[in-house]
Amino acid sequence: MIWEGSRALPFVLETEVIILEHETEGTSARALSLFAAKAQRAVGLRGEVNIRIASSRELQELNRRFRKKNRPTDVLSFPSETPKLAGDIAISAEIAAANAAEMGHSPQTELKVLILHGLLHLAGYDHETDDGEMRTRETTLRRKLGLPVGLIERAHASLRKRTPRRKRSATPASSHNREGGQK
Repeated sequence: MIWEGSRALPFVLETEVIILEHETEGTSARALSLFAAKAQRAVGLRGEVNIRIASSRELQELNRRFRKKNRPTDVLSFPSETPKLAGDIAISAEIAAANAAEMGHSPQTELKVLILHGLLHLAGYDHETDDGEMRTRETTLRRKLGLPVGLIERAHASLRKRTPRRKRSATPASSHNREGGQK
């Protein structure tokens, strides 16, 4: 299903295109497009954005081709150098549905979380290199837009759960330097 329409507000003349290549139950291309326009304004990103909801197989191929990672991923962003085109976002419908089930919300809500994440990447944010700037912006915007926990917050929570806490040592404090390592 393809939905193409003018943005919700009359002063914005750009077009939003949502392509649901891989349909997910309870998902409306029109509702996603309206959300994307609202989120794009909140991010402050100008230009047309195309969003493709596709299969994990397609995302794996794109991830392999453009990032040299041969595995599926939830969302990929492709910024444009063309002035009137902000870029493209590709989202895995299957991963979105699995994340939604795990998080206890609808697939449409998860797609919105992924759209916001992709828009932030198109705006130039990069959570792998920006010392938390994208995480802070994503948290602020997802709250403003009424979304549940975002991708970066989930990743950080997951890392905290996987990182074992350091057990207190029975060794006297005098045998450790200030940084906690052995002398």
